[in-house]
Amino acid sequence: MQKLLSEIRGCEVCKAYLPLGPRPIVAAHSNSKIVIIGQAPGTKVHRTGVPWDDPSGKQLRKWLGITNEVFYDESKIALVPLGFCYPGKGKSGDLPPRTECAPLWHEPMLDKMPNLELVILTGMYAQNYYLGKAAKRTLTETVASFESYLPKFLPIPHPSPRNRFWLTKNPWFEERVAPELQRRISEITNGE
Repeated sequence: MQKLLSEIRGCEVCKAYLPLGPRPIVAAHSNSKIVIIGQAPGTKVHRTGVPWDDPSGKQLRKWLGITNEVFYDESKIALVPLGFCYPGKGKSGDLPPRTECAPLWHEPMLDKMPNLELVILTGMYAQNYYLGKAAKRTLTETVASFESYLPKFLPIPHPSPRNRFWLTKNPWFEERVAPELQRRISEITNGE
């Protein structure tokens, strides 16, 4: 796993398309039991090199019901974006994750995690990539159908502050999905 992580962190496959240059951000361990598939690092994470070190990460940890210590314990939780580098700015936020990363690196990484019990899919890009035709027409429908993807996958919205409106419009997420997410995380990280 360490050799693979070193290769990923040295990747420059899409260097020509990255406005801030390559800086692949990933955290994983061969003992990881949970993997959180995100989109791509933002500018703050690109700067610090720490996955989810931004307001989205703070919201995600709140939904998971865990401390920073548990969240950043790679032997428990792997943090793997679809696109490992900051993709640049779009009209209404960051550009989508680069499409080169996931096909190149995800399968080799996941193959090195034999204890994996849960894959949390944050946002539409991760859900469409991993669920394929099993994903519903919209992110809302996919997240609302979360039980049908268990025990392997658990789809959630992206925890970006930009999604405040979605959360207000869909209170069932924090009433129904977040508690199940917290229960599963606790069960897996505490070895219950």
